Amino acid sequence: MLNRQAASLLSELLIMVFHIFLVMLLSGVGTSSLLNSTSLEDQLFQYIDDHQDKFVQTLKEWVAVKSDSIQPAQRSEVIGMVKIAASRLQDLGANVTLVNMSVQQDLPVNLKFLIEGMEEAISIGLKELVEREKEQFFSNVDYIVISDNTWLSTEKPALTYGTRGNVGFSVEVQGGERDLHSGALGGIVQEPMSDLIALLDSLVDSSGHILIPGIYDGVDDFTEEEKKLYEPIEFDIEQYKIDVGVKKFLYDTKEEILSHLWRFPSLSIHGIEGAFHEKGIKTVIPSRVIGKFSIRQVPHMNLSTVECQVKQYLEKEFSKRNSPNKLTVHAEEGASPWITNISDPQYKAAAKAIKRVFKKDPDMIRDGSTIPIAQMLQDITKKSVMMFPIGAADDGEHSQKEKISRKNYIDGTKVFSSFLLEISKLHKELLRGSK
Repeated sequence: MLNRQAASLLSELLIMVFHIFLVMLLSGVGTSSLLNSTSLEDQLFQYIDDHQDKFVQTLKEWVAVKSDSIQPAQRSEVIGMVKIAASRLQDLGANVTLVNMSVQQDLPVNLKFLIEGMEEAISIGLKELVEREKEQFFSNVDYIVISDNTWLSTEKPALTYGTRGNVGFSVEVQGGERDLHSGALGGIVQEPMSDLIALLDSLVDSSGHILIPGIYDGVDDFTEEEKKLYEPIEFDIEQYKIDVGVKKFLYDTKEEILSHLWRFPSLSIHGIEGAFHEKGIKTVIPSRVIGKFSIRQVPHMNLSTVECQVKQYLEKEFSKRNSPNKLTVHAEEGASPWITNISDPQYKAAAKAIKRVFKKDPDMIRDGSTIPIAQMLQDITKKSVMMFPIGAADDGEHSQKEKISRKNYIDGTKVFSSFLLEISKLHKELLRGSK
């Protein structure tokens, strides 16, 4: 759900910015003397305000396409959504192919779009595509912008400079050949469910601390310099409890809550396959059960090392039970965490654009969730990657009622317009300084 709305929104938003610049340039506004001026920004913002009803209507049409990549039955809709985006770009004069696109030379910066709709289905094949296009499509790219997360609040904009990774595990305990009846055999057999519950209970304590030895070895020290980044962040703990629907967090201060959400790993137990889950009681002893859990790892934790630590720990804990049952631990395909340098030029340009549009400096935040393409693009292309969200904290990402406010949509269009002007100016200054 998140990817479908986020992809539609960002694609339409950036294409809309492309369209606005094109209209302004064709109207004679985009001369070199005005291109970097506040006057041009004012005219761009006025154009956006005057046409916002049209923009909102277009967005409605785009998000109405059921391009949910996790649903196999809707794969044709994903392809259809890409074709809609391609058609819109072609209408604006861009050359479009499924993989490579030429650039529009008349804008203050050259724009390239990577539109991919399968993020919720782990984007199979995307890494290979990026590697193949590293020396072609990405060869003359200086900066990469992703908009696939939200602010920390509903009012104050943010720029994101890090995310956690994720790896899922399945823990299978196999008993006899078939399910048994608890009345006939309960008390004289070692039940797989009992083994599994004990193993799951051994993973994390009541304070959220992961009990697997060595799991924190790769986590960077929480320095005083890093802690200072948390001080200006606008974060209402009581409101956040209301927003997420809980009465109490494991921690009490802003710094503790955000650091454990962003820069420390966490372990979550998600469910048990093979267990009776319907209403009422069924007195069955399942012969085979599979527990599902995941670990959100943070930058500098090694994924292969984490997998080995988990397997060794569970096998050791299982051996303590002297169970005749069979244990199998399997790690799913994982996604890497991501972190970047907030001193990169595009963060400075984005902060200026946010100040111009929203009249306030952005929070510099990290995200506890996982966006695999960020580290992938950074590793393969060696380019600067930035996450530039325009959604608010109450947008309900991944929910059935996911949304974006009209205000954030329109102001988000303005801020991207301003960002293109700012990064153009800053990049030119950097080039002049390097000569």
